[in-house]
Amino acid sequence: MAGLRLGPLLRYIDGSSATIWVETHRPGAVEVRCADGSGGTAGTFRVADHHYALVHVTGLTPGTATPYEVFLDDTRVWPAAEDPFPSLPPSVIPIPGPDGRVRVAFGSCRWASPPTGEPDPVGPDALDALAKRIAADPDGERPDVLLLLGDQVYADETSDATREWLATRRDLDDPPGGQVADYEEYTRLYYESWLDPQVRWLLSTVPTCMIFDDHDLIDDWNTSAAWVADMRATSWWHKRVLSGLMSYWVYQHLGNLSPAELEADPLYASVREADDGTEALRAFAARAEEDAATVRWSYRRDFGRVRVVMVDSRAARVLEEGRRSMLDPAEADWVREQTLDERGSYDHLLIGTSLPWLLPNLVHDVEAWSSALCRGDKGTRWARLGEKLRRAADLEHWAAFPESFDALTDLVAEAGSGPDAPATVCVLSGDVHHAYVAEPTWPGSEGPRARVLQLTCSPVHNAIPAAMRFGFRFGWSGLARGLGGWIAGHGRSRRPGIDWRRTGGPWFGNQLMTLTLDGRAARLRLEQARAGRGAPARLHTVMETDLTR
Repeated sequence: MAGLRLGPLLRYIDGSSATIWVETHRPGAVEVRCADGSGGTAGTFRVADHHYALVHVTGLTPGTATPYEVFLDDTRVWPAAEDPFPSLPPSVIPIPGPDGRVRVAFGSCRWASPPTGEPDPVGPDALDALAKRIAADPDGERPDVLLLLGDQVYADETSDATREWLATRRDLDDPPGGQVADYEEYTRLYYESWLDPQVRWLLSTVPTCMIFDDHDLIDDWNTSAAWVADMRATSWWHKRVLSGLMSYWVYQHLGNLSPAELEADPLYASVREADDGTEALRAFAARAEEDAATVRWSYRRDFGRVRVVMVDSRAARVLEEGRRSMLDPAEADWVREQTLDERGSYDHLLIGTSLPWLLPNLVHDVEAWSSALCRGDKGTRWARLGEKLRRAADLEHWAAFPESFDALTDLVAEAGSGPDAPATVCVLSGDVHHAYVAEPTWPGSEGPRARVLQLTCSPVHNAIPAAMRFGFRFGWSGLARGLGGWIAGHGRSRRPGIDWRRTGGPWFGNQLMTLTLDGRAARLRLEQARAGRGAPARLHTVMETDLTR
């Protein structure tokens, strides 16, 4: 597509404005022109010989879905004459109306789909299926926002096509082998994932919020202090992690921010003002890698009377044994402030974290046990075993940070209590390659006034091995609960102050959840992408339920 390399992506929206992200083939002035006369213009900025722009579109009307086009130096680049799917409807910017209803779709873990016509080894892509449904009925139901909760790209599990491309650049016998090594190779991952024609159109017309998880950088990213030390001792990790953080900032993080937050961001100003912003961005990434407390990737978005607090549960960790925490103190304070700010101004609180808060009971107990071993509670030999288990079995969720688990539990309870409590408090997560609903109870008390739920949905497009299906099904069973109690006793792990049970699932497949929030009412739907014989993949409703108490 002449002039436009990737995008447009519709990112931030509010009652009268939006931001649209693009990558272009050359520097220039990017203009978004809307059918109603509204629009916006931004010059490109340069990072590592790539050119980007984030256009602030103003003057939009609430309750409308306005078609738009993108121009580069007065030449239209979206939609383009050589569009391979001319049947797709025009891209629009939907601005919420006064009725207050908000639909929030969410999921995580998406391998890029293979080129059209090639077999898909992991089954149909849920985002592709969502795009086809919206395109078939542009005036029908669509999400008001799509939350992508991690693993938007897989830096450590590349496709055959990407490995072939990597082999033209360097010897794959040298580390990191078939994984990506630098910024240029990260850009390839985003092209492969977001140039899928249906997904490209979907991202141009449905607003998105994103947060990373481990595979955006590497499996088990920041699982422990020992893991970080081992990675920093390699010859290739420093360039990889800096490139991963730089590309995340450009391709995902910028669009999470409001225009006011962008205006106040000194790094954004520095990168835009420089002839080449690469070094400024690299220095920022180096500081973030050295000291996570210097950077905030978490953010807050309000959609009418729905609040979304997106929590960085990867880069913000404190990993020193004896002080381990999912969030550094300043980050934890920020999350608390954003959650409790102007209580009574929202009817639904959504806390996004790539990693589930409430896991299958056995998995929770094993993670807490491993944490006690690694802390040295049972001696050096058990600590070494605990570290091996932690890495081998990915024992690094909130349960593996017991004090952080308790703090999040307390925050959820506080946010959901009192006369100004919202109707629901939902923790939205992915990561674990299945979907489920879990509901906590507070023994000895009635618990919060709001209905509190863990809603987990993963993957959007990835594999689900049979052993994983069995393990998670067993993890929720009564037998597993008893086994977990025994394991926790061995580690002398402190028992959590809440209990919880699975109230839906587990479901396995490529899938999305959608919350429909209307006043204080809430409905949840789970849909899976399925292909019939000779028929294109469609989203099929697997579960739909009312969450209102």
